[in-house]
Parts: sequence; structure tokens; C-alpha cells
Amino acid sequence: MASKIVHEASASSNFAIEYYAGSAHLSRRDKDSIEARIHKLARGHRDISGASVAVECISGANKHAEYKARLVVYCKPANIAASRTHDSVRSAVSEALEAVERQIREQRERMRDRHRSARVN
Repeated sequence: MASKIVHEASASSNFAIEYYAGSAHLSRRDKDSIEARIHKLARGHRDISGASVAVECISGANKHAEYKARLVVYCKPANIAASRTHDSVRSAVSEALEAVERQIREQRERMRDRHRSARVN
């Protein structure tokens, strides 16, 4: 089955979040939660330019399904990606978001350290 592609942009941001959902379903509540966490991460920064969320059922039927969530945040100087597998869509997405948030914070800290050391030299 072909993936469903939905492009959405929030009025409160300058970037779009793309959703790709094959056989898995992302509810409006799930999308709102994803958008809130990404917008919170972007607040006060100019490094994020967009995001992509892909969710697919990789095995099993509804009762024993396993879902894979892939999340890419387009940011400077390097895009950040994470994927997680779980038995529920919400958990897979949440764990992927946690990984991306951690990586972005680490990337920002490395950039701050580079700027600090450049000023000292």
C-alpha cells in the first residue's frame, strides 16, 4: 500500500512538518503532540527548518503489531534523525522524539562550545 503524505504548517512557525503514514494511523492528538514538542524545541532558535515523521507497521496484525517511527528534523548545521520500534504507534513516536530532542540539545551545546573556544583564541 502506498504511503499517505500530508504536509502541514503551523501558523505559529516558519516550517512545515511532513507526515508519512502507511498502514499505521497517526491521530490528530498524536500530531498535535509531535508539533508541540518540535515547536518547543525550536522556540528561541533559528536552526530548525522543518521535520518529517514516518510511521509504519513493520510486522504483525493489529493485536500483535510492531510499529517503526522515523523522525528527521531538518536543522543546521546537520539534520538529526532517529528511529524507534515499539508495539504502539504513540510509544514509537515518543521514543524517537526523545532521541531527536537529546541529539539537537547536544548539537547546540557543541556549537556553543566551538563559539566559546573561538572567542578565547
